[in-house]
Amino acid sequence: MVIAIFGESCTGKSTLADALREKLNAQVFTGKDYLRLHGNEQMAQRLFMKKLTEAVDGEDIIYVLTDAELMKLIPAGAFRILVTEELDVIKERFATRMRGVLPPPVADMLERKHGCFDSEPCDLHVHAGKPTAAEVCERILHR
Repeated sequence: MVIAIFGESCTGKSTLADALREKLNAQVFTGKDYLRLHGNEQMAQRLFMKKLTEAVDGEDIIYVLTDAELMKLIPAGAFRILVTEELDVIKERFATRMRGVLPPPVADMLERKHGCFDSEPCDLHVHAGKPTAAEVCERILHR
């Protein structure tokens, strides 16, 4: 099974992926991790897409992404999870990652990107941590 977890930075995608990885013993890829498959980016993408397509009915793979451009790599049949959060919470979490300071250009970037995944089709929408990671795991294990 391929589980695609996507959304903006600091929304809880990695926390969810870690919980799923633990329950499913799945391999996790994030962003452009696929570049490990080949030195050429186009070839690496092709190999990764092939790996994901084969995994739809096979091994468990979790793909976590925050770049809307990479959505094209998610194969048909993948279980798609959109993870969203309120902008103020995203800014607060991002500031924490930056040692408490959120520079204005970063805040502007977060504001521009907020909601960029909202129109993407998904099988499950996790907003503000609900359903919880444990509940998401249960839903996926029982589907």
